[in-house]
Amino acid sequence: MTEPIPADSATSETFTSRRYQITVGGSTLAYSAGAGTVIVRDDEQRPLASVFYTSYIADRLDGGPVRPVTFLFNGGPGSASLWLNIGGFGPKRTPTNTPQATPPAPYLSGDNPHTLLSASDLVFIDAPGTGYSRLLGDAEESEVFGVDQDVDAFAKAITRWLTLTNRWNAPRFLFGESYGTTRASALVHRLQNQGLDFNGVVLLSTVLNWGESNLGGPREYINLLPSYAATAWYHGKARTTHTALEPFLAEAREFAQGPFAEALLRGDLLSGAQEDAVAQQLSALIGLDADYLKTHHFRIGMEQYRYALLADEGKVIGRFDTRFTAEHQYVVGNGSHDPATDDAATAGVNSAHLSTYRTHLVDDIGYTSELHYRHLHNMPIARAWDWKHKAPGIDAPQLVPDVSLDLSAAVRRNPNLKVYVMGGFYDLATPFFGPELDVAHLYLAPSLRENIRFTFYESGHMTFVDERAVERMKSDLDAFYLDATAR
Repeated sequence: MTEPIPADSATSETFTSRRYQITVGGSTLAYSAGAGTVIVRDDEQRPLASVFYTSYIADRLDGGPVRPVTFLFNGGPGSASLWLNIGGFGPKRTPTNTPQATPPAPYLSGDNPHTLLSASDLVFIDAPGTGYSRLLGDAEESEVFGVDQDVDAFAKAITRWLTLTNRWNAPRFLFGESYGTTRASALVHRLQNQGLDFNGVVLLSTVLNWGESNLGGPREYINLLPSYAATAWYHGKARTTHTALEPFLAEAREFAQGPFAEALLRGDLLSGAQEDAVAQQLSALIGLDADYLKTHHFRIGMEQYRYALLADEGKVIGRFDTRFTAEHQYVVGNGSHDPATDDAATAGVNSAHLSTYRTHLVDDIGYTSELHYRHLHNMPIARAWDWKHKAPGIDAPQLVPDVSLDLSAAVRRNPNLKVYVMGGFYDLATPFFGPELDVAHLYLAPSLRENIRFTFYESGHMTFVDERAVERMKSDLDAFYLDATAR
């Protein structure tokens, strides 16, 4: 259980900040780095949660345009927002050795040449129950821990921040990563229905349709196949005449939607000749033996693939970035582990980001707290999470969310809303092919379909921890912000 803290001891909203300068792209920005809390209340003004955030607000140039503001958050559910901040796009950044494990402390951290502060002010929000955000008073977990409850809490936290800072007339963006993309897709619809239109939404490592993508149906395996192919390519297990990754992945996408999808749907009605042909082509793409694939009826789950690809080397590949590997011979105990931490990719960057973010809060901002900073609180929150979702146009609540419906409604309602879908080829947790197929089934008018762009990088789930990928992402995001704020 996540114990609330007494409402009468924490209903005051706090904030502390310090002044800095940073040079990005040849221009110097003066900015305030701050940290604080806003109180989320129910409709009767009863406190539900104290929500912690870190903000970076640059000075507006005399006579210059109103600066945009972006609200950023990671996922889980149960993850704080430090990853997007100190690992990616805040004004301070900690480089890592990705795709190799980063050695223990001391870590290097400094001004971030890839910060998005040059394009927008930044507000990184820790979801209730994560970071320094906590439930208050007699608030129940069921009031906050759930798809729609979480969206409601974030909507209230954002509107409260806009009120406290008087930023209601600033261009507005959401930036979600992982489960944060689920949150952002539903949140933009909720906020726009409350009168707050947005300029843009960035979805990084995206999962929209949880029902079709995560419950063992054909779409789960179709979504994963191109990511398996990218992984096999990286580890030298693919058999192909292609000499570059992206043409190889184009072939994998076509096969996934064509012969592979047909084979999954036909099941035992598939002829022997068809089964052999699919097995051979799938084997060449993803690097597993054809007979092994037939034994499992082509349904190779993510965990199964992680252990199978390099089994002859006694290694397991990463979940969040399959370029990472870990030694895995015989291990005592075959029970479950927290998927957010039992992974070479997470372990390779976790300590570096947590250590330097905690240092950043104290040394650079001057923020201290007696609370424990919950950077990953996934397991306790996941056990309490309510996955039901009331999607627009669907009368009965969905048992698991399909927020592509919310995203579709948001774009149709606001034809100026721009959406940027980004991700990594080597991510198995949120395969890049999933949102491509989800968006293809929104059936938007061509003019609205042009509002949604895609870019994928040779990186993993947290694309920004890769030094080559983050440089490209900064350039691509700068162009997106210019487009989304053009008049």
